Amino acid sequence: MMRRIVYAIGFFLGLTTCGFSQDITQKDGGKLEVYKVAFLTNRLKLSIDEAQKFWPIYNKYKDEIRQVRRTDRNLDEIAFEERVVKIRKRYKSEFTHALPEERVNQFFKVDKEFNNVVRKELQERELKQMRQQNKRPLSP
Repeated sequence: MMRRIVYAIGFFLGLTTCGFSQDITQKDGGKLEVYKVAFLTNRLKLSIDEAQKFWPIYNKYKDEIRQVRRTDRNLDEIAFEERVVKIRKRYKSEFTHALPEERVNQFFKVDKEFNNVVRKELQERELKQMRQQNKRPLSP
């Protein structure tokens, strides 16, 4: 029962603060954010108190990362990654207001894991779509 309450809070916070934000690169960015909220909540095993403190910090963190991606696309890869790492380092101390330090480190790992899962899913969908297109007979 407690876990359901945590999920509900995570979903609510995700929907009200970030779930419906526009994402230029994602047509279904809102749905993806809801899945990410659930994924992070589950993997980090956030308590109600932790979730209340964590999500506002996370939303600011996510917005800064998104801003760098939008505005600094033309930077070379190393400069871009340096900016992202700088933001992560700054927010590491912010996240300790919501979570113990070892769980903050776990957050960064789980966040990366989610991005890898999404990337893999997109690649598999593209591959499946390409296979389906190659099987279609040519129209006369």
